[in-house]
Amino acid sequence: MPAQASAPEAPPMASPEAQETGETPAKENHVATGAEQTRAPASPLNRSWLVRHFSLLLRRDRQAQKAGQLFSGLLALNVVFLGGAFICSMIFNNVAITLGDVWILLAALKALALLWLLYYTARTTRRPQAVLHRDPHAGPAWVRGSLVLFGSCSICLNVFRVGYSMSHIRCKSQLELVFPAIEIIFIGIQTWVLWKHSKDCVQIQTNFTRCGLMLTLATNLLLWLLAVTNDSMHHEIETELSALMEKFSGNNTNTCLCLNVTACEVFQKGYLMLYPFSTEYSLICCGMLFVMWKNVGRRLTPHTGSHPGTPPFYLHGAILGPVLGLLVLVAGTCVFVLFQIQASGPAIARQYFTIYYGFHAAALPTMSLACLAGMAIHGLEERELDTLKNPTRSLDVVLLMGAALGQMGISYFSIVAIVATRPHELLNHLILAYSLLLILQHIAQNLFIIEGLHRRPLWEAAPESLAGKWEAEPPRRGSLLELGQDLRQASLAYIHSYSHLNWKRRALKEISLFLILCNITLWMMPAFGIHPEFENGLEKDFYGYRTWFTIVNFGLPLGVFYRMHSVGVLVEVYLGA
Repeated sequence: MPAQASAPEAPPMASPEAQETGETPAKENHVATGAEQTRAPASPLNRSWLVRHFSLLLRRDRQAQKAGQLFSGLLALNVVFLGGAFICSMIFNNVAITLGDVWILLAALKALALLWLLYYTARTTRRPQAVLHRDPHAGPAWVRGSLVLFGSCSICLNVFRVGYSMSHIRCKSQLELVFPAIEIIFIGIQTWVLWKHSKDCVQIQTNFTRCGLMLTLATNLLLWLLAVTNDSMHHEIETELSALMEKFSGNNTNTCLCLNVTACEVFQKGYLMLYPFSTEYSLICCGMLFVMWKNVGRRLTPHTGSHPGTPPFYLHGAILGPVLGLLVLVAGTCVFVLFQIQASGPAIARQYFTIYYGFHAAALPTMSLACLAGMAIHGLEERELDTLKNPTRSLDVVLLMGAALGQMGISYFSIVAIVATRPHELLNHLILAYSLLLILQHIAQNLFIIEGLHRRPLWEAAPESLAGKWEAEPPRRGSLLELGQDLRQASLAYIHSYSHLNWKRRALKEISLFLILCNITLWMMPAFGIHPEFENGLEKDFYGYRTWFTIVNFGLPLGVFYRMHSVGVLVEVYLGA
C-alpha cells in the first residue's frame, strides 16, 4: 500500500478526439500557459509607478502651459488697457493727452515688438528641436495673400501720410514724419515674419514666445483702435478744403495751406481711399498672431499633422451659381464706378444713393435665400460632423461671428436714425430696407458657413471604426500593408455609398460659388472708397460728426474683413461639398 501510494500517477489517457488530432491535454495546457505568460502584463507595482510618473509629468506640462498662456494673456490685457486709457484720454481731454503722446507710446510698443520679431526669426526658430510640427490648417494661402495685400496698402497709406506732412512742413512737427516711418518698418518686418512662420508650433522658449506674440497682438489691436477713433486727418483735410474755398472767395484764413495743390490732392485722395486697409491689416495680424499663440507648445499626432491633399478648385459642372454671381459682380461694378465718379465731385446726387441702395435691396435677399437653401440641403445630407479639435476652424467661426457685428451695428444705428427722423422718404425707405436685409443676410450666411465648415469633407471621410482601430491596436508586424488596404477599401466604399447624393453636393457647389462672387462684389465697394453710410448725411446729422465717424470706422473695416473672410471660408465649404 505505501509503495502504491508513493508511486506516481499515470498520466491520463487522451480522448479519442485528441488522439485523432494529435493533441494532448498536457500540450494544450502547456500552450495555454505559454500564451498567458507572453500576454501577462507587468506587475501592478511597476505599472502603477510608471502610470503615476508619466501622469505627473503630463500634469506638470499642462499646468506650465496653462500658466504661460495665462501670464501672456494678462500681459496683453494690461498693454491694451494702458493704450486704451491713453486713446480715450486723448479723445475726451486732448489738452492733457495729445495725439503725439499716443504716438510715442505706440512707437515704444512697436520697437519692443520689432525686437521680439527679429529675435524669434534669428534665434528661436533656428535652434534644434524648435519647430517640430507645422499646423497645416494655419495660415492658408488666402489669409497670407490678404496679409501681403493689406500690408502693402498700409505702407502706401503711410507714404501718402509722409508726403502730406512734407507738403505742410512749415506747420507740422517732426513727430508726424517719424511715426509713419516707424510704422512702415514695423509693417514690413511683421508681414515677412507672419508670412514665413504663421504655421509654426514652437517647442522651446514657449513662455517667452507667448509673451512676444501677445505683445505684438496688443500693439496691432491698439493700432486698430487708434485708426477707428482718430479723425484728426479727416478733420484737417476738411478744414483745408473749407479754407481754400474761403481763400478763393477773398477771405483771409490762418489755416496752414499746401503750397503744391495738385500733390496735396493726390495725397489726400490716396489717404482717404487706403484708410480702411490699415484697419484690415491690423485685424488680420491679430488673427494670425492668435493662431500662432495657440500653437505654441502644441504637438501634432501623425494623423493630425499629415493633412490629406486638398482637391484642386474645379467647377465640376456648376453653371447657374457662377452665372448669377457674375451678373451680380458686373452690376455691382457698374454701381461702384458710377458712385465713384459722383464722389469725385463736390456733391453726390440723391439718385446715385437710390441706385446704390436699390442694388443691395435686390442682391441681399437673393443671397439670403441661397443660404437658406444651402442649410436645407445640409439637413438632408448624411455626412458626419467633423468633431476633431481644430483651432483654426474655431478661430474662423469666432472671426466670422465677430466681424459680422460691424455692419450689423451700423445697420441698427441707421434704423434708429431713420425711424426717429424722416421715415417716409423714398431714399430712407431704401436705407431702412437695406439695413434690415443686411442683418438677415449676415445671420443666414453665418449659419450656412458654420454648418458647412463642420461637415467632414468627402476626401477626408473615413469610418470611425477604422480610426478607432488605429488608435486602439498597437502596431504589429505586417500591419501597415493591411492598414493601407483597409483605408483604400474604406475610402472607395464611402465614396460609393454617397454617390446618390451627387445632386446635393452639386447644389452646394452652385450656392457656394454664387455666394463667393457676391461677397467679392460687396467687399469691393467699401474696400475701395465707396462709403454711402458716411456720405448720405442722414446718420451724421442725427448722431453728430465725431460719434458717427467712430461708429462707421469701427463697423466698416469689420464689414470689409467679414466679406473677405467669408470668401475664404466659402472656398473651403465649396471644396468640402
